[in-house]
Amino acid sequence: MNLNAMKTAGTLLSTAAILCFTSCGGGEQQQMQQAPAPQIATMTLDYTTSNLESAYPVTIKGRTDIDIRPQVTGFITKVHVDEGQQVKKGQVLFTLDQVQYQAAVDAAEAAIRVAESAVGTAKLTEANKRKLFDKNIISEYEWQMADNNLKSAQAQLASTQAQLISAKKNLAYTQVTSPSDGVIGSIPNREGSLASPSSAQPLTTVSDNSEVYAYFSLNEKDILDLTKGGSVSLNSSVGNMPEVSLRLANGDIYPYKGKVATVSGVIGSTTGSASVRALFDNKNGMLRSGSTGQVLIPVRSDSALVIPQKATFELQDRRFVYVVNDSNAVKSVPVTVSPISDGQTFVITSGLNPGDRIAIEGVGTKLKDGMTIVPTDPNAQTAQQ
Repeated sequence: MNLNAMKTAGTLLSTAAILCFTSCGGGEQQQMQQAPAPQIATMTLDYTTSNLESAYPVTIKGRTDIDIRPQVTGFITKVHVDEGQQVKKGQVLFTLDQVQYQAAVDAAEAAIRVAESAVGTAKLTEANKRKLFDKNIISEYEWQMADNNLKSAQAQLASTQAQLISAKKNLAYTQVTSPSDGVIGSIPNREGSLASPSSAQPLTTVSDNSEVYAYFSLNEKDILDLTKGGSVSLNSSVGNMPEVSLRLANGDIYPYKGKVATVSGVIGSTTGSASVRALFDNKNGMLRSGSTGQVLIPVRSDSALVIPQKATFELQDRRFVYVVNDSNAVKSVPVTVSPISDGQTFVITSGLNPGDRIAIEGVGTKLKDGMTIVPTDPNAQTAQQ
């Protein structure tokens, strides 16, 4: 009797446990099924205008960067300018020791006076000999010798005059002047230093910064894109390029627009790119040779699919978005985007079409494939907030 009672009690306990497990599991499943779908902002894609900018690192150079070198050798006696100073064409920059060159000028002037006296004496002698020769008092030989002496004296005078010109020119070279308007670069040599035309290091550099060139590179693909498959010439395409902007090293945008001027005709075999030059006005002297930055070239598209960057996520080097179907269920779809972006949006190049609806929030946190959502209008949410 006791054994039967124990069996009966065990059966009852087992049945109760099964009923309890079934009831609890069914409740959780029912609770999961009855959980409300999350409200997720969505957007419907349509063609729009995209105005982006492609950035290229640049090196800035003055319109002309002229190395200043002396024409004669001498010790620097005075430096008339300082580094960074604005100078005008013809302004004196350096003065070299003038003593030996002034002495050469004085010697040449003295030699000219001697030569002029010799020419005067030779003229008198030749004139006298000619009169005697005309009267048959002397032979033709004697007159010819006098005439030759006159010509020799005149040649000597011309030689000394040329020496004077050279001496005066060398004396003028002792004052080193600026060949153009510009800004003075570094001055490595000061008073007392020896300056020579053969010196490897120039006295300074004068940079004409009234306009500056921003040099950057375009790869071979970019160059081919400019020609639009060969339908237009490269020069024509460059001439029709829009104005470009310059982002400075501190992140500020330079206040004046520039224009792409030239593209080199050679693509480097090692870099696979061509050098491009953009011209910028530098009215306020803000830009200096050697500065760096980024040139920003506008890229406009009138039929682009633009989505927020937050609407995408990456998985194994691929980018995905969640597309919302007619049943409001989401599904991840791979997409490709343009490498040019503004940091907030992407331009879709493949994977989506106009009319597709995508989720633009909860990506990477709330959403999973197959999840049903309640689509909401992000503009309405913003207005309500």
